[in-house]
Amino acid sequence: MTSTPAVAVEADIAGVAAAIGDPSRTRVLLALAGGQALPASALAAEAGVAASTISGHLSKLLDAKLLTVERDGRHRFYRLATPDVARILEQLSLLAQPIPVSTLRRSTRAEALLRARLCYDHLAGRLGVAVMSALIDRGVLVDQGGTLPDTPSARTPYENGAGAEYLLSPVGAVLLTDLGVRVTGPRRAVRYCVDWAEGKPHLAGQLGGALADRLFDLGWIRRGTSRRVVHVTEEGTRGLHDTLGLKDP
Repeated sequence: MTSTPAVAVEADIAGVAAAIGDPSRTRVLLALAGGQALPASALAAEAGVAASTISGHLSKLLDAKLLTVERDGRHRFYRLATPDVARILEQLSLLAQPIPVSTLRRSTRAEALLRARLCYDHLAGRLGVAVMSALIDRGVLVDQGGTLPDTPSARTPYENGAGAEYLLSPVGAVLLTDLGVRVTGPRRAVRYCVDWAEGKPHLAGQLGGALADRLFDLGWIRRGTSRRVVHVTEEGTRGLHDTLGLKDP
């Protein structure tokens, strides 16, 4: 008598949660949330574990489909499996309690992350929120109905269809194209994340990634020494003011 193959009727949320739930593995995922691929040695340092134990953590994250591995000769580099992993981390941060900061170094890094950081390939933190707000104010993004959370108490992980829905306007497509941003379509729906620290949206998806790439190319922003941290350059301060009206980016 042959057995009938099991049919999955529910997602294994517990399995993913268990993979993320270990503090060392969470630090690995956060280290990769800026979109870069890193070797195991760098991830061990980020996680605060010995090089001899990081392989076990990486195996669990690979089994949970949260990471992928790339081989370059004898070397292996790990990155997040998809941008959705970074968005999930951002959304979980909306629910999580803040970890107390006990040292000046961690306090400085925490403030830098709050000010400007990468959420996979797009801008987050106060800078990311300010950029999206400016795009809305200038008519680059057109509201198609609904409302966005505008207070910290309304911190809900909205996505397209669950809150305001924005489209890139024809005028906005011209403005961004003139800036050198690769725009795939003027009426394409725009994705956004609700920033876990600000409780307001920052631009995500293809457009968010293309805009961040262009700001790097222009030298308006640069990566910090800490993972995911972004700094606005003097040229960027002027450029963001002139193009988007940001007063203190």
